[in-house]
Amino acid sequence: MPPKHDPDVWLFDLDNTLYPARCNLFAQIDVRIGRYIADLLKVDAEEARRVQKQYWREHGTSMRGMMTLHGVDPTHFLDYVHDIDYSPVEANPALEASLKALPGRKIIFTAGDVPHAERVMERLGVAHHFEAIFDIAAGDYWPKPHTQIYEKLVLKHGVDPTRACMADDIAVNLKPAGDMGMRTVWIRTDESVKRAADLDLSHIHHETDDLATWLADWIAERKVQK
Repeated sequence: MPPKHDPDVWLFDLDNTLYPARCNLFAQIDVRIGRYIADLLKVDAEEARRVQKQYWREHGTSMRGMMTLHGVDPTHFLDYVHDIDYSPVEANPALEASLKALPGRKIIFTAGDVPHAERVMERLGVAHHFEAIFDIAAGDYWPKPHTQIYEKLVLKHGVDPTRACMADDIAVNLKPAGDMGMRTVWIRTDESVKRAADLDLSHIHHETDDLATWLADWIAERKVQK
């Protein structure tokens, strides 16, 4: 069951959550990660791809594997892989309207870095709604769903988990949030549904294919109740 109280803090994932998966920015990032690995390790594209996926499986992210095994500077890595074309992300008036009407504090919780998040939010036209960005660096370069970064976020920003809501497209990333007492919203995409096929989704309170629509419906429901 969802928490009894309505949220007064909203945590939003960035990629494929605030903007639609069809923008497919990760396809560009994925190519850049492969090139970074190939250049650093002096291997061909096929071997770089194998290493990239192996590190992702064994370390949570390819970057964490590169940091652990090769001493890679994460800032340099992130600057390189986020040197992409952001034009697929378009302004979203519906999301802007929903965020404007949504009561409470709003924080970005992303596995990307702050510059990446800022560029995305500038394209969407929603940056002014968010008081903070808790990025991969703020989490000591550990990705979701490592529990310690959720704990660090709520401590840093004074969040009561029982009065918070988190939205993310990756179902497993919502498990620590649910365990802490947060309300959870799963943004379904073709890829995220495939990844969740064998998961226990009892920690998911709400599901939607479009965040802006879900937020608008949630706000409208609260107005009716009042």
